[in-house]
Amino acid sequence: MLTKKGKYGLKALVHLAQLEPGKTAFVSEIAEQNNISKKFLDAILLELRKGGILRSKKGPGGGYALSKPASEISIGQAVRILDGPLAPIRCASKTAFEACDDCDHPDDCQVRHSMMEVRDAVSEVLDKMTLEEMVAKRSTSSVKMANG
Repeated sequence: MLTKKGKYGLKALVHLAQLEPGKTAFVSEIAEQNNISKKFLDAILLELRKGGILRSKKGPGGGYALSKPASEISIGQAVRILDGPLAPIRCASKTAFEACDDCDHPDDCQVRHSMMEVRDAVSEVLDKMTLEEMVAKRSTSSVKMANG
């Protein structure tokens, strides 16, 4: 399950993706418009900056912006930066594998194999989805709601 940290990070990325090219947004502005605690959002945006998805600038005209085009930002990458591995259990993770205390034969464990399938399916969707596509879905659903 996506944590609040992951959800708020994605909301902030959508906000930044909708800015005009070359524009930045202050944490307070993003927090207020998306109903997120500023203190919590500060930490989230710092992680996304350290992960290479955002850039920041201090002073007048400062704030946060995407470090690359929204079409080049994978939702899977953002979620991993904020929430860690996508696997539902550690023993099914590719990057953070940790054997279970109660399992002597992880290669034969049916639970692990099933959760690896879940991990692969989630990864397939999130790694193919770009921030640009996420913004487009939001815009499309807003139009449907306004016309529906």
